[in-house]
Amino acid sequence: MLARGDLVAAVPPGGPRAHVSIILPVHNAERWLDDCLRSVLRQDFEGIMELSIFNDASKDKSGTIIEKWKVKLEASGILVVIGGHDSPSPRGVGYSKNQAIAQSSGAYLCFLDSDDVMMPQRVRLQLEAAAQHPTSIIGCQVRRDPPDSTERYTRWINQMSADQLLTQVFTSNGPTVIMPTWFCSRAWFSHVGWFDEGGQGVPEDLLFFQEHLRRGGRVVRVDRSLLLYRYHPQAASLSILEGTIWTLRVRFLEERVLPYWVTFTIWNAGKQGRRLYRSLEAANRQKVVAFCDVDERKIKKGFYRYEDSQERPKPRVPILHFRAAQPPFIICVKLQRVLLSMGTHLTLLLFAVVSPVNFREFPECSSLLWTFISEGHAPVLRGQWSLKDLLHLLGLDLTW
Repeated sequence: MLARGDLVAAVPPGGPRAHVSIILPVHNAERWLDDCLRSVLRQDFEGIMELSIFNDASKDKSGTIIEKWKVKLEASGILVVIGGHDSPSPRGVGYSKNQAIAQSSGAYLCFLDSDDVMMPQRVRLQLEAAAQHPTSIIGCQVRRDPPDSTERYTRWINQMSADQLLTQVFTSNGPTVIMPTWFCSRAWFSHVGWFDEGGQGVPEDLLFFQEHLRRGGRVVRVDRSLLLYRYHPQAASLSILEGTIWTLRVRFLEERVLPYWVTFTIWNAGKQGRRLYRSLEAANRQKVVAFCDVDERKIKKGFYRYEDSQERPKPRVPILHFRAAQPPFIICVKLQRVLLSMGTHLTLLLFAVVSPVNFREFPECSSLLWTFISEGHAPVLRGQWSLKDLLHLLGLDLTW
């Protein structure tokens, strides 16, 4: 795997250096590739643009389609760089992206998946944003195809406020700007590092996004629909196990939030709340002072005993009614079950965590991981917030 900081633009001797390189990994994409490459040709950006393709052991007609479009693209003034291999098995999306980046020359990187279609203004508008925000990942709004697939997820992508792009970085939906819309400077990408090359089942986008945040990166979205974002059963994201995402998110929570908390309460004494408790490192489990809930049956149990613990006696965590619980809270609930009727004002840091059924493509069936973090990523309590206002900030629509 390539090392962080060794990213140098690949400029042919005597050849032009692109201003923007479109990074396109390809694996068995013949069904969508014509539409994808046509959208590159139709970009209205007037600077020097380059398409860097890495063909990851495709066994279909992807290679033939790429060669056909190479002629058309170069005739229109777009530089084309093609790499790849014909091994029996693909090396994975992370490896392919890294190779496409390494062979490219652009000062800016525009990421594109082979099954998606860019609107003509995409490169131009995202470059304008990237020039103003040099340490940010720039995303954009999308149009889903088919239109009725993952409707809740698509709304989440398109409707988050600028603040929510940072406050919702812990959600089960993954990065708050989706990978096929990413645009950033080569310099910033080099600062963050390369994609993980673990192959199928590794969420290379989430790992990179978390490292980007660790290094102080910001998140910006161009509020225009600049990508046709396809949903289909062959999508690479569907190969990623929910448990893998769960573990990464909980560890990131423990790294970024829990060090600031002396104690906290898990809101949900049911299956997901208990799962979160069991997933925590031992030191963080000791910070859990209670579970809280609105379900009287759970509250009447009085406590949760962690049977798998090696401690003696086994930990017993009280189960309280939410009005008796103390913030900060980690709210761990199923979206379709959220129904609160509270007018009380609380001073709290609100955070919610957990898993989806089929991870990012099916958030309507998922649990949510939300966080409210004050400016500068430091989770500090500030002022009096109504619970309704906080949940609205986090994008959680409730019936009151």
